[in-house]
Parts: sequence; C-alpha cells; structure tokens
Amino acid sequence: MTFSLDGLRRWPDVEAPGLVATDAADRLLLDESAAARADAGVGGLTVIGDGYGALTLAAAADGGTGIRVHQDPLTGERALAANAERFGLGGTFSSLPLSPELVGGARVVLLRLPRSLEALRDIAGLIAAHAAPEVVVFAGGRIKHMTLAMNEVLRESFGRLDVSHARQKSRVLVARMPHAGGDPAPRQATLDGIVVCAFGGAFAGATIDIGTRFLLDQLATAGDSLPRITAEGGAVIDFACGTGVIATALALRHPDLRVLATDQSAAAVASAAATARANGVDERVEVVRDDMLGAQPDSSGSFIALNPPFHSGAAVHEGIAPRMFAEAARVLRPGGELWTVWNSGLRYRPALERTVGPTRQIARNAKFTVTASTRR
Repeated sequence: MTFSLDGLRRWPDVEAPGLVATDAADRLLLDESAAARADAGVGGLTVIGDGYGALTLAAAADGGTGIRVHQDPLTGERALAANAERFGLGGTFSSLPLSPELVGGARVVLLRLPRSLEALRDIAGLIAAHAAPEVVVFAGGRIKHMTLAMNEVLRESFGRLDVSHARQKSRVLVARMPHAGGDPAPRQATLDGIVVCAFGGAFAGATIDIGTRFLLDQLATAGDSLPRITAEGGAVIDFACGTGVIATALALRHPDLRVLATDQSAAAVASAAATARANGVDERVEVVRDDMLGAQPDSSGSFIALNPPFHSGAAVHEGIAPRMFAEAARVLRPGGELWTVWNSGLRYRPALERTVGPTRQIARNAKFTVTASTRR
C-alpha cells in the first residue's frame, strides 16, 4: 500500500469524528525539514512527540531508515506500529525512551511541540547534551497552542532560533547550535506530607491538582473502608496515576498495602516511580506503563482509584472516561470498588451506574464530585 498521511489511523486511541491522526502542523514540519532529512543519513533522524506516526512514517516513505522515535503516550507507540504495518514500513524505526540513546549523534530532530514548557525544557536539554553539534531541530505545532515562552525555552539550549512563516494556522521553530544541555531530572515539592516528583510533561507537574486533592481528602476520611474492601485479596490500583500521588498516599496510610500505579504516559510512569522512591514506599508501589489496564486480568482487582482525563492530545473528548470505567469494571472483582473524582458538570454518574454498578456519592464541592461504584 502506498503511504498516505490521509490513511493514518489513531487506533488503539479513541477514534471519533473530529479526532484526527495528522494535521497541518505535521505537514508543515515535513515540508520545512525535507532538505535536512535528505542529508541526515542512516540513523541521523530522531522524531519526538509524533502523534500517530505521521512524521515517522512520512520520513520513512521518503527513504529514511534507522529513525529513532519517542512518543509519550503508549497509545501513540501502538498506533505508529499499527500504521507502519498497514503501509509496509515496519523495521524503519525504533521506539525508545526519552534518553541519551534516543538523540545520541542525531543530525535532525523533528519535534511536535509539547504544551508543557517543562516538557520542552527536558527535551531541548537532552538534545543539546547528546545530539551531533550540527543538529537542526524542527519544532512545530498549531499556532493556538504555541507561546513566545517556547522560543525562550529553546534559546536556553540553542544558540540560534529561526521561525518559519505560518501556514494553515501552524508554524515551525528551527533551532541550531546546541549548548548548555543536560539530562532530564524530576522537579520536587513536598505537599501535604508527600514528596511529589515530576518530569516535564507529567500532568500537574510537582503539584497536586485540585481533583486529585479532593479525592485524597475523601480517601483519608474513609477510615477503615479500604482494608475492608481489600480484605478478601485483589489488587489495589491507582489508574491513570499521573505522578503517583494517590498510590503513594495509600501506601503511606496503609503500611501493609501493596499498590499498582498505572498510566500510559512515559513521563507519568517515570514521575510516579520517582515519587514512590522519594517517599520510601517504592517496594510496595509497582509502577507500570499500560494502555488502560490491559495487562491486568479480569476480576483481579479489589479497589481502583481514578481521576480520569478528558483530553485526547489537545482535543477535549468525553468518550475517554467511559472507556476507563468499562476497563475498571472488567478488572474489578464482584464487590470491588471504583472511587472516581470528576468534574460535576460532566455528569458521569449514569455511566458509572450502567458500566460498573451501584454508585454512591461520597462528596461534592463547587467543582468536583467523588463517587464510589461497587462492581456487581
């Protein structure tokens, strides 16, 4: 099959009208980098932040080989692999962590700009520390998601920064002359007695977002309910764990408890592992990168805590949380509980009742609702 950007799919991520696998920013990045990519040589191209494979596979279709790729969401990695198989482009790239191996000696880097400045700082510093001295970084995005602060972050690690003309509401920043690089390190803050660690790109950074804080407050006042729920065995899971604050708090409050923290974001998983270590509970908190709860058997969990996201990339989509409720229902054993915090305006309770089981309101404030759903 001939490669076509229009033929890309988002699967296994959410697919729905209005959610696209590629956009004008991908096309502009490919056009602006075409000459540089032609001279990159085998193994000279690195792609970071490719949504569903548009940049990687278009570069491969142009003859690129040995392409190194990092995508923060596991669904992005899997979509890239599926799209590559569909177009016969498997074997042209390798997926790697955000590490020196990803960018070592790279001559060209294609980067979809992350929305987090700290994520961009981590990436820029890593490239400057390990890429070839002549590296050229093409960093693009939709103008509505770009800020002048991004230019300043890139200037911290590169001596020259050029800006492309805008096209179809997209723009590319071109960075050269790397300097002052360094490997990413987590930011730390002590909040409510917990040391929170966050690499760039982790949701909420080294803070506790207000939804998570509200859920933590309700779990703290629940008293002995968690030991009662888990008395018959079964996994205790922090689902979509972010920086691992909930998993760590549960492990600190219940010294005999083992907790599984899971997220599809590589930055979140690294942050959660760092948070558990910083609080001395890493031997009882296992952190895994997973798409939903795909690695967990049916009816294996006794308790799941969830603060569901409502974004798929930059797009707001209400279909994400119901998929997570269904996955939690699959993993919970009968009588197990799903504790969820959600923006009250989203009105998730009917979906929880239908998908998981009887649902009671634990608490509600001006913005958030916490519910507990018992698996039928």
